Amino acid sequence: MQNFLFEYHEWIEALHVIAVISWMAGMLYLPRLFVYHCEAKKGSEFSEKLKIMEKRLLRYIMNPAMIAVWLLGLMLVYGDPGVMKNGWMHAKLTLVVLMTGTHGFFAATRKKFEKDENTRTQKFYRIVNEVPTVLMILIVIMVIVKPF
Repeated sequence: MQNFLFEYHEWIEALHVIAVISWMAGMLYLPRLFVYHCEAKKGSEFSEKLKIMEKRLLRYIMNPAMIAVWLLGLMLVYGDPGVMKNGWMHAKLTLVVLMTGTHGFFAATRKKFEKDENTRTQKFYRIVNEVPTVLMILIVIMVIVKPF
């Protein structure tokens, strides 16, 4: 198995990056939908449309992309276990776990909007919208710069 992973490392890495881009697109867009959803009157046509958009974004883009990121990333580590000796990789994995936790928070928030039970403000979601951006910047720095 490790021979296969070593031989196809570049392909696995390319698919991993594609999955990361897809996941990040959703992670940046979903909280923006939450900002708009705060403005929508409960039960309105706009609110119901946002519910559909949020559900589809999470179910058909974000969840599959996150799963692909993890599976492909773990394949890369299994194919080159020596990478785990690097401090930057430990930091990157910690940040990816935080990104996954943020994803889970967004999924739970979507369910609250679906039930018309959101109690948070637009300002809250505008701030939360920056969390995936900050995590992404730090992850890219870990992978490209490898500061430690």
